[in-house]
Amino acid sequence: MNKKILIVDDQPDLRRLLTMTLGADYDIIAAADGTSALEAVRQHQPQAVLLDIMMPGQIDGLAVLADIKTNLATKHIHVAMVTARGLADDYRLAHEMGADAYFIKPFSPLQVVNWLQEKLK
Repeated sequence: MNKKILIVDDQPDLRRLLTMTLGADYDIIAAADGTSALEAVRQHQPQAVLLDIMMPGQIDGLAVLADIKTNLATKHIHVAMVTARGLADDYRLAHEMGADAYFIKPFSPLQVVNWLQEKLK
């Protein structure tokens, strides 16, 4: 059985790109906003989450990250931020909140593949 990856981004093109890149090796679940992301984490228990920070709605990526990493049932899930926010403060805050990796858009999908292969051995 393949490991499950949750891709959370409000940009359909990015969700599609990551799904095409990762779909042969992982079961892909996609969400377009924070609320859907939290529902998907609870329902599917993915091994990793690729998470945008800036999304529409009440719950942004940092709030999703905080929820995952402070919940005993989900804190083991690997979370990589995939975001256009490239300031050092953004990076530091995400890591302080528990992010396992931080990819700045535009990024190489190969970087994400390599990170997942390393984390999900």
